[in-house]
This record gives sequence, structure tokens and C-alpha cells, in this order.
Amino acid sequence: MRRVLIFFLLLSFNANADLVKPTLVEISVFTDGTYQVEVRASIEALLTGINSQYKNTKESPNAQAYDDLRVLEKEQLAAEFKKFHQKFTQIVKLKFDDKIVPLTVTKVDIPEPGYTKVPRISVITLSGEIDREVKSISWYYPAAFADNAVRVRQVDKEAQKWHWSNWQWLRKDNWSKPFDLTEVFHQQPTWSVIKDYTRAGFDHILPKGMDHILFILGIFLLSIKLRPLLLQVTMFTVAHSITLSLAMLNIINIPSNIVEPLIALSIAFIAFENIVSKEIKPSRLVVVFMFGLLHGMGFASMLADFGMPKNSFATALISFNVGVELGQLTIIALAFALVGYWFRNETWYRKVVVIPASLIIGFVGLYWTYDRIVF
Repeated sequence: MRRVLIFFLLLSFNANADLVKPTLVEISVFTDGTYQVEVRASIEALLTGINSQYKNTKESPNAQAYDDLRVLEKEQLAAEFKKFHQKFTQIVKLKFDDKIVPLTVTKVDIPEPGYTKVPRISVITLSGEIDREVKSISWYYPAAFADNAVRVRQVDKEAQKWHWSNWQWLRKDNWSKPFDLTEVFHQQPTWSVIKDYTRAGFDHILPKGMDHILFILGIFLLSIKLRPLLLQVTMFTVAHSITLSLAMLNIINIPSNIVEPLIALSIAFIAFENIVSKEIKPSRLVVVFMFGLLHGMGFASMLADFGMPKNSFATALISFNVGVELGQLTIIALAFALVGYWFRNETWYRKVVVIPASLIIGFVGLYWTYDRIVF
């Protein structure tokens, strides 16, 4: 019975002990280019240097000064804290990527004193501007102030999207680990969008787009003269640009189990036409255009998986198209350098190069058509 009584006495003592609560910090970054840091802390404890090391504020040599501040009206305490603003913003730190940014106290919400034995938690707000190119954010709150827990929220008000990070509990005077901002907030710079999507378009042709490579080679084989070749490439480019744009804008949507077999069939058709026809006819340009529409939807499927930046949609789409064209021109240039330049004037060129290569491409196209339909 005596042990039970001692236990309850200790519990009662601890319950009434005046503790300094850990500081809670919530950092919000908005896609309009602003940020806001809300620090929930005891201003009285900040002003008197009473931190988490004290299990009871009465143990601090500044306990009386702390108690004097606790009975002040909120306007009086705000006036006392205003003298502390500069020191507070110099010690607390916020880092965008690897750059520490200057901080400004823009608002302080202090409750009425109420029951003075309960710590009064105020909200200190720091606000400013943040570049949309920032990819991560880090936070430092000194242990001399208190232990603290911090989390970050990314907000896109227009799209009604947001993302909360997990809490990080910070002790021993440590910086937080960087919070990643790429879920909602981060916006690639224009040059980076152009670079990434041009590369994606090129990679989709070389080395990843074997079906598109064979189609371009099929176009190349019928005539390696510059004018007919440019006419075919232009028709193909215009066509796939149309359907790629329409598909990415969700205006058209044809399932891949229909598009992919038809793309394979287009390869076979072009290849076998090279065997039965010795020159480019107007019908050939129409066929290339129609098949270009199909290939554009194939490009769209890949680009949808790659993802499109909301605020740089047109830039990304144009850059991807440029990458595709560079890939196609590279194929033609390589084919011309390896075969066309050396043998184009030989009488046996069509018999030895065009027909055998077209047969191989045609049968590969037929096999892919079968494979994509059946499997």
C-alpha cells in the first residue's frame, strides 16, 4: 500500500511539473513561389533560455523571469518578443537545396495568459519567397531553444494538390535531413525541360525504338535521293506530331493493343512496297502519312509513361518531338554513310541492298504483328 501511495505521489508531482514542451515546426511551400514556416513554441521559454534540458522550469536560474513573462498580456509579451526577432532569425536556419536563406518574422500569434501553470504555446510565422526550381529544403532549430519536430507540406492550391512529409524529430543540435520537394512543388527550369525531353525523344528512337528504326530504314531504302527522302520524312513527321499532340491532350485515346500491332504492320507494308515499287509515287506519301499517325500514338504511350510537367507542357511536347526528329535524322545519316554514299550509283544496289534488306524488315514486321496480336 505504501508503494502504491508513493507511486501516485510521484505521478502527481510529475503531472504538475512545469515542463518545456518540444517545439513543433510546420513548413509549407506553395506553387505560387512562397513559403511559410510556423513554429509552435513557448515564447517565454525562448526569451529566458529555458529549454528541454529542464524537467521542471523551477530548476532553471531564470525561473522567476519565466514566471513573470507568463502572466503578461499577449500584447505585452509580443512587445518583449519583438526585441528578440533579430536574434531568433539569425539562429534559426532554413536551407533551400544548399543555400541558407535569410528569415523574417511576419506574424506572431500569442494566446491570452489563462492558467499560468500551463505553458502558453505561441505560433511564430516566418514567410518569404522560394524559387520553383528548389528541389529540397532543410531546417535547423538549435537545441539551446528546445528539441523540435519538423515536417514539410507542398501545396498546389490551383490544382488542389498537397503532400505532407513525415515528421523528423531533431535533437542534439542537428539539421534536419533534406525534405524532397519533387512530389508537388518543384518545377524544372525551361532549359532542363528542353534537355530532358529532347533526350527522351531521341532515346525513344535510338537505341530503344527498334520498330521506329525499321520504319525509317524502310522509308530510306526506296530512294536515297534527297528530295524524295525529305518528302517522306516530312509527311511522317507532320503526321506523328499531330497524333502525339492530340493524344497527350487526351483528345484521342486508342488502346495500345490496337496501335502496337498496326505499327508493326506498317513496317511490313512499307518494306514490301519497296520490293514491288522502284520509285516514290504520290500514294507512297499518303501511306507514310497514315502510318505516321499510328506511330505518333505509339510515341504518346511512351511519353505518358515518362510524365509531362504541368507548367511546361508545350515546351516538353515540342522538345520530345525535336528529339524524335534528331533520332530519325541520325538513322538516315548513318544509313547513308554506311551504305547509300558508297553504293547508290551501282547497278546492283537495288538487287543486293534494297530488296534483301526490305525482305528482312518486312518479315520482322509481320512477326511483330503476329506476336502483338496473339500475346
